[in-house]
Amino acid sequence: MPTVDDVLLLFQSRGDSQYGGEAVTQQEHALQAATLAEAAGASAALITAALLHDVGHLLHDLPEESPDLGLDDHHEGSGYHYLNSIFPVEVTEPIRLHVAAKRYLCAVDPNYQSCLSEPSIVSLQLQGGAMSSEEVRAFDENPHREAAVRLRRWDDEAKVANMTTPPLSYFQSIVHSAAIPI
Repeated sequence: MPTVDDVLLLFQSRGDSQYGGEAVTQQEHALQAATLAEAAGASAALITAALLHDVGHLLHDLPEESPDLGLDDHHEGSGYHYLNSIFPVEVTEPIRLHVAAKRYLCAVDPNYQSCLSEPSIVSLQLQGGAMSSEEVRAFDENPHREAAVRLRRWDDEAKVANMTTPPLSYFQSIVHSAAIPI
């Protein structure tokens, strides 16, 4: 079973890889998302979810251009499974649902898709495109929908080259405080 420190070490060992065709690395993207969450007054759990939402990308050995090759790494599921023994549902459910939240927003907000980056549009197609009306109804009933949508919006904004953020060490105590006590 991984520990909080194991998770944070993943960013130190693999976080310098490019974030799927974006102008930032995996670690820069994570730090930007967490910084946006903190600036929005999010809870420690949601800041942690923002920091760790793409940890699934750090768990596989697929090439960085996988989406361009038509491969979906299902990072939301692998990240969820990796983290669910360490963190409560307030952290893991928004992570598990952040891809579904993109599909949801594409279905319910006519302006949302125009705000997506090109790599995010490519991955959207691999992830199933906009939700159907049945999927939207089911997503609306999920108790973690609001947190997942907030996380999704930070995820979309966290792709700014050279954005100044606190270092990973700044978020360490927040992440530890959001973990399941052992």
